[in-house]
Amino acid sequence: MKNILFASSEAVPFIKTGGLADVVGSLPRYFDKKEYDVRIIIPKYACMADEFTKQMKLVCHFFVNLNWRKQYVGIYETKHKGITYYLVDNEFYFGGPSPYDKIYEDVEKFAYFSKAVLEALPYIDFVPDVIHCNDWQTGLIPVFHKVMYGSDEYYRNIKTVFSIHNMKFQGRWKINEIADITGLPRHVFNLRELESYGEANYLKGGVVYADAVTTVSPTYARDIMTPEGGEGLHGLMSARRDVLFGILNGLDYNEYNPKIDEYIKYHFEMSDLAGKKRNKEYFQEQAGLKVSDDTMLIGIVSRMTDQKGFDLVAYVIDEILETMDVQFAVLGTGETRYENMFHHIQSLHPDKVSSYIGYSEQKAHQIYASCDAFLMPSLFEPCGLSQLISMRYGTLPIVRETGGLKDTVMPFNEYENIGNGFSFEKYNAHDMLHVIHYAYNVFKDNRKAWNDMIERAMSMDYSWDASARKYEELYKTLEDKVI
Repeated sequence: MKNILFASSEAVPFIKTGGLADVVGSLPRYFDKKEYDVRIIIPKYACMADEFTKQMKLVCHFFVNLNWRKQYVGIYETKHKGITYYLVDNEFYFGGPSPYDKIYEDVEKFAYFSKAVLEALPYIDFVPDVIHCNDWQTGLIPVFHKVMYGSDEYYRNIKTVFSIHNMKFQGRWKINEIADITGLPRHVFNLRELESYGEANYLKGGVVYADAVTTVSPTYARDIMTPEGGEGLHGLMSARRDVLFGILNGLDYNEYNPKIDEYIKYHFEMSDLAGKKRNKEYFQEQAGLKVSDDTMLIGIVSRMTDQKGFDLVAYVIDEILETMDVQFAVLGTGETRYENMFHHIQSLHPDKVSSYIGYSEQKAHQIYASCDAFLMPSLFEPCGLSQLISMRYGTLPIVRETGGLKDTVMPFNEYENIGNGFSFEKYNAHDMLHVIHYAYNVFKDNRKAWNDMIERAMSMDYSWDASARKYEELYKTLEDKVI
């Protein structure tokens, strides 16, 4: 039996701010339980819902030295869907109203968390073969492990995997302060290890010291080795290419299943799409849109930022609404200018635009189930889950060819009648407009090809099973010391 410990700053259902939580909360359930004992450790935030915290039990407490600081660590335990969760308790660090505060506070918070994870192992009597670290918040675990614990017999055989879910966020702060916070020797703050552009960099530390590095899609693994996608660390990623693996994220097919989804009004499946058509009509009616099956309904569920391509949308949305028989169903929050933009556009076109500023799991599922197409014109997208969800619900994605979007969306070829969506390459508003026009024309004039595409999209297997097998192979490679 191999022991795997996932370390993360968030995991569903306990705490979520983004896709990281979905990955960490889902992937461990898909490993072969006969061969793998996979557990998860996350912070115990004060902002967690009472329904979760009241089920946790305190299993131990101890103190950890964070340089000159001596800090309390409480370890709570609970189970969810057969997976054991450990939660690190310290109200000084995790007592705020949200998981993340200001970066100068977070770098100390997650230095504490990283060291607490390692020192908790003897107390919980769980010696992992692999600690699987996720994003910059856990980047110091491989560093602490090699620099401070590597010679200890208890820790010597533990391997570390570091997964990058988003290269943009790196956990950077002043070297002097990080050295004071962590107690790491000054010699590690150099260009080859933790220093980056004059600052200490947690993500870089994780990449340098981990036994293997993964990203959430094969294309993103290549993207981060380029100046355009590497966010200043492309040279390091190229240097680590021999231990860099792109493993595509999966989707929880039990949660996202149009046959049983409790959030949608009418259920459907690939062999019978009548329920999808009824969902569209119901959504249009409830949203105050013109009820018409012939009108192309385009969905957007996203953070409203430039990274997600909203600057492209802003540039051409008026032209789209004025020249095509389309409607938009929009859900999300983000930059005020984009929130205001959709409020304004909805006021001008109340029969063509439905926008909900905020987040609702129910509304998200309804948009996925009701729309004809799903727009995702991201500047960069490490993996993306929305395009996988939309295909699961027979809603064809329109995406920019980047990261996981390129890996999962095969553009429609009308001559061979292949593909499961539409895509464009250059980050350009008119290239996006052109492919939306193309999708619109197929929807209007060639419904057979459109329906064939729906069938192909819904038949794709992007469940977590395939991803879990690849991680199992990676762990075995580490065990065999090939890396």
